[in-house]
Amino acid sequence: MPNITVVQGDITKQNVDAVVNAANNAMRGGGGVDGAIHRAGGPAVLADCVARFPDGLATGDAGWTTAGNMPAQWVIHTVGPNHAAGERDRSLLESCYRRVLEVADELGARTVAFPLISAGTYGWPRQDAIAAAVDTIAATPTQVETAILMAFDEDAYRQIRGVLRSRA
Repeated sequence: MPNITVVQGDITKQNVDAVVNAANNAMRGGGGVDGAIHRAGGPAVLADCVARFPDGLATGDAGWTTAGNMPAQWVIHTVGPNHAAGERDRSLLESCYRRVLEVADELGARTVAFPLISAGTYGWPRQDAIAAAVDTIAATPTQVETAILMAFDEDAYRQIRGVLRSRA
């Protein structure tokens, strides 16, 4: 089981092997974390998305690209369910975390920074998104040593920290 920690800050600036992108099905950039990763990584990230995912990516799946100009070596893209649009199957959200860890293992990544998948624009309730992230990462066999849950703001940081403490 990886050591799961929380950091408040910008996922694009993390010095880790891989950062996780909460992408959309098209894999061509977007808003929120997706937009930030594409802006920080530069055109190489989009070019790799186009080459590797010509038909996009299914909800609950994951795949990797270069991280371009970011400190990380790779971006592991995953498409979470859009709760706001009626996609409420929690197993799809859990699949995102499992698939990211599987891809990380294929790459040999030992440190991975995760956003709270689907908890932003896609509207997944934050407390459940945190529980899904922590529980799924903890239960998934992996060679990843450190999984960082990124908190965009102080409130998310406190909530994630609270869940991590209650699970310790």
